[in-house]
Amino acid sequence: MSSIFTKIINGDIPSYKVAESASCYAFLDINPLVKGHTLVVPKKEVDYILDLDDELYTDLMLFSQKVGKAIEAVVPCARIGLTVIGLEVPHAHVHLIPINRISDMNFAKPKLALSKDEFVELAEKISAKID
Repeated sequence: MSSIFTKIINGDIPSYKVAESASCYAFLDINPLVKGHTLVVPKKEVDYILDLDDELYTDLMLFSQKVGKAIEAVVPCARIGLTVIGLEVPHAHVHLIPINRISDMNFAKPKLALSKDEFVELAEKISAKID
């Protein structure tokens, strides 16, 4: 059975796509910790990030770097926090989170609510900054 991320990549579930490469897909988290919280996933469905082959792992990290720099250009923040937790969805993924303090990456805090228009505008602005 396909993961929710595979369904997003395949277009079976809508997403606010930020960027796409031959091997990776980036989209806004619909339950963000902060504005700009983005998920980056390999298109190949692999449950655990440490099980990715070297080439796909490298692609994922380099693609995450490119997307992170685009987020940073759009969302005012001190840095882009990067975390891999991997328990909530059985599909390797990286969280890119604009942060100003470490508490901005606390997954226990309430999630931000954005309107569809806010998601669309933000995705478009970040996408426009991708090299």
